[in-house]
Amino acid sequence: MERINETLKRFAGNEGFQKRYQEMREAILNHPEIQAFLMEHQEDLSSDVIEKNLSKLYEFTNQSKECDKCSSLDGCINMMQGYHPQLVFSRGSIEVHYDKCPRKVMDDEKRKNEKLIQSLYVPKDILRASFATMDQDGERMDAIQKAVEFVLKYREGQLTKGLYFYGQFGVGKSYILGAIANELAKNKISSMIVYVPELFRELKGSIGDSTLNEKLDAIKKEPILMLDDIGAESMSSWVRDEILGPILQYRMLDNLPTFFTSNMDFAMLEHHLTYSQRGEEEKIKARRIMERIKYLAEPVKVTGINRRN
Repeated sequence: MERINETLKRFAGNEGFQKRYQEMREAILNHPEIQAFLMEHQEDLSSDVIEKNLSKLYEFTNQSKECDKCSSLDGCINMMQGYHPQLVFSRGSIEVHYDKCPRKVMDDEKRKNEKLIQSLYVPKDILRASFATMDQDGERMDAIQKAVEFVLKYREGQLTKGLYFYGQFGVGKSYILGAIANELAKNKISSMIVYVPELFRELKGSIGDSTLNEKLDAIKKEPILMLDDIGAESMSSWVRDEILGPILQYRMLDNLPTFFTSNMDFAMLEHHLTYSQRGEEEKIKARRIMERIKYLAEPVKVTGINRRN
C-alpha cells in the first residue's frame, strides 16, 4: 500500500492538481474578508505563515457569517450548526474560532423564555403566520398596512409605538401578531407573544415557588412584547396593580414596543379594568393602566369575517 506522504508528493507533482490548487489559493487570498484580515495583521504575517495556514483560511471562507448563506437555523451550512467562524491571529498562527450566530443567540433566548413562561406557546398557525400568505382583503387592510409599517420602521433603541388591535372574535388579530413576529425574526429581532389569560394564571401560581420576579423580569425586558387577548382574563386588583401595571410601567419608561390584541376597544377595556372579581370599583387605577397602554400602542380596529368558522 502506498504511503500517504508518497501519495501527496505524487499529487503535488500533477499539473492538473497544481492548477486547481493555484486557482483555489487565489480565490481564498482575494476574498474581501481574508484581504481585510491580512491587512490588519500584515506586520505579523509572513508569506510562510499564510501558506501554512491556507487550509484555515479556506475553512473560514467556505462558511456562512452572520447567517448570510443560511435560510434558517435548521438550514445552517456551517461545520457547527448555529456557530459562525471568526479569524484570529494567536501565537504566530492563524486560528478559526466559532461564536454563536445571531439566529442561534435568538433561538437560545427564545428557548430559555419558553421554559420559563409556559404560556408562550401559541397555536401553530400563528407561529407560521406571514404577510405573504395573509388574506389582504379590504376590511383588514389598514391593520396589515400599519403592521408592515412597524416592521419597516423599527430600529432598536428608537421610540417606536406598538399597536393595539381590537375587534370581534376570529378576524385575525392574533394572526397579524404572528406575522409581525416572523418578519422581525427575519431581521434577527427577538419578540415574545404571550396569551394574557394563561400568563396571569401562571404568574398567580408562581407566588409560592419563588419564580414570579424572574418571570416578570423576562416579560418586562423583552425587546418587543405582544400581549394577546387582553381583557379576556378574570380581572383582580392584584393582577392589575402588581402584574400588568409594573410590566407596562417598565416598558413605557424604557420605550419598549408593546402590542396588544383584544375584543375590547379602549373604553370597554377601561371598564373591564375598573371592576375586580369582588365587584370593587377603582376608576383611578384603571385609568392609570389605560394611560400606559395608550402611550405604548396606537389603537387599530380589525374588521372582517370570522375566520375560525
